[in-house]
Amino acid sequence: MEIDYRKNKLRKQCSEASEIKKNFGVNAKRVSSRLDELTSAPNLEVLMQIPAANCHPLTGNRAGEWAVDVSANFRLIFEIAEDPIPIKENGSINTKLVTKVCIIEIGDYH
Repeated sequence: MEIDYRKNKLRKQCSEASEIKKNFGVNAKRVSSRLDELTSAPNLEVLMQIPAANCHPLTGNRAGEWAVDVSANFRLIFEIAEDPIPIKENGSINTKLVTKVCIIEIGDYH
């Protein structure tokens, strides 16, 4: 998938292994793994099939955002960057057609 970042600071934090280690400490290896999974997945449907990622849509005041697990409470949070967002006839998102995401946060939102 194609990945963009909401803020340039976040882009820099995720740009190379040393920056990931510096910014995410004990979670660095898992953050790096999730970024690799996002990059190598051709679409959101494939990402949702990776058990360790536990890719899921968020609800409530975070509706429209998605998350993948990094650790117990630590998440990589992104939005679908397709314009328009592909919708199935039943009103759900057609995850097979989602090939662009925008990472908005990496952290504990709980």
